[in-house]
Amino acid sequence: MLIPQSIRFISGHPLNRGRKLKALARFAAWQIGSRLVPGPVVFEWVRGAKFLVRAGERGLTGNVHTGLHEFGEMAFLLHLLRADDLFVDVGANAGSYTILACAAVGARGYAFEPGPDAYRRLTDNVRLNRIEDRVTCLEMCLGAEPGTVLLTDDLDSANHALAPGEPGARTVTAAVSTLDAVLDGERPALVKIDVEGYEAAVLEGARRTLDEPTLLAAIIELNGSGERYGFDESRVVAAMLGHGFTACSYDPFTRSLARLSGRDPASDNTLFVRDVPLVAERLTTAEKITVHGRQF
Repeated sequence: MLIPQSIRFISGHPLNRGRKLKALARFAAWQIGSRLVPGPVVFEWVRGAKFLVRAGERGLTGNVHTGLHEFGEMAFLLHLLRADDLFVDVGANAGSYTILACAAVGARGYAFEPGPDAYRRLTDNVRLNRIEDRVTCLEMCLGAEPGTVLLTDDLDSANHALAPGEPGARTVTAAVSTLDAVLDGERPALVKIDVEGYEAAVLEGARRTLDEPTLLAAIIELNGSGERYGFDESRVVAAMLGHGFTACSYDPFTRSLARLSGRDPASDNTLFVRDVPLVAERLTTAEKITVHGRQF
C-alpha cells in the first residue's frame, strides 16, 4: 500500500475517527522509528497479546496504525470466541487472527500457512505469545483434495497458489490437504479463510466441517481474487448458504449483525453466521475490548 493510500485508510479507519492527527502522528513515528531499528520490533497489542513486526509488513503494520486492521472482522472474532473454543485460521500469514484468538482470547487454534517466510513469522509470533500449547501450526495449503501446488513466494501477504498459465517470478512447492482430513472430527467454533482467491477449493475440502452445528461462523475473503482460478464467488456465497449460514456484516460499536443478500460490498471479507440469534447473544455478552484507547 502506497503512503497516500495508507494515509487515507488510516484516517478513515473506525478506531481513528475523531483522532486523525493522533493516528497520523503514530504513522509518522512508525515510518521513522521502524527504519532506525534493525530487525523486527515487538508491538504490544490487545489484552497482553503482541507480535513481531518489521517495516513493510502490510498486514501487521496495518494493526500498528489502526489497532485492528480489519476492524469489523477482528472485533467479531474478539466478541464471539470464548476460551474453550477452537479457531481455525486458513491462510494465517504472520498470524494476526491466530494471535487475537489464541493469545488475546485464549482459545485453541489451528493455523495453516504454506509460505516459508510467512510460516516462520507465524511460528515466531506463536512463541512470542507463549501459546505453543494451544496452537497447532501447519506449513501447508488446504484445498479440495490432497496433493501439491506451486505457490508464489515473493508477494508478501499476497502470495497465492499459482493459477494455470500464470507467470511466477519465484515459486515454492507446497503440500495440500483438506480441512476435513486435518481436523479429523475436531469441531471449530470459528473458521477464517483468506487464501487469495483459492477459497472455493478450501470449502470443497471442508464439507463435513461446514456441516458441524458447533461451527458458529466463518470469515471468508471475497474480493474478486477467485477469478484467477475461474472461481465464481457467487457460488462460494451459495455454498455457504447451502450449509445453513447467513451472510452478515458486523458493527462492533453497536454489537449488531446486519443480514446481507450476498458478499459484503463494504469489505474484502464476508461473515457467514449459522445461528444469528445465538451468535448475537454471544456478541452482546462479551467483555469490552480496548484498542488504542477506544472501547467497543
